[in-house]
Amino acid sequence: MLKRTPRTGWQFLAGAETESVADHSFRVAMISFVLARLEPGEIDADRILRMALVHDLPEARTGDLNYMNQKYVQADEEAAAADLTRGLPFSDELDALMAEYRAEKTPESIIAHDADQLELLLQLVENRDGGVPGTDSWVPFVLKRLRTSSGQQLAQRILDGDSTRWWFDQDSDWWVRGGKG
Repeated sequence: MLKRTPRTGWQFLAGAETESVADHSFRVAMISFVLARLEPGEIDADRILRMALVHDLPEARTGDLNYMNQKYVQADEEAAAADLTRGLPFSDELDALMAEYRAEKTPESIIAHDADQLELLLQLVENRDGGVPGTDSWVPFVLKRLRTSSGQQLAQRILDGDSTRWWFDQDSDWWVRGGKG
């Protein structure tokens, strides 16, 4: 269901690329993997990754409520999560991971939340680099939500970069003939 559930906040930016909740969750998991290795201290990297994978599972029942929706609608994520996991032999583990994420008290849940915000920042930068107006006005709010030093440092590198730079090395002559001597 998450593959068919759109992230709804992008409707406010005309021309913004859209993504599904599943697209978002996969990239949050990848960012969590990175942050778990960058953040100093004793943390459970495996738990961060598992939390990132399931952090938006309740949206399979509630849909994705963007910030404007949340001003007026309160989703019962706990009930949705319990409904999703009922009857599974590992429901206790999933329920505990989602509850820990929602509580934002443990270092692991804080890192997973930072990964969630960094994914949003990456999508904003990709849209900005694609010429979508209005993306820069969202950035300060994303930055204020970051709570780890690693997340804040990574955010600055994302903002200072170019989202196409990883694949389009303009300093190389390879692009003249595509490697065909």
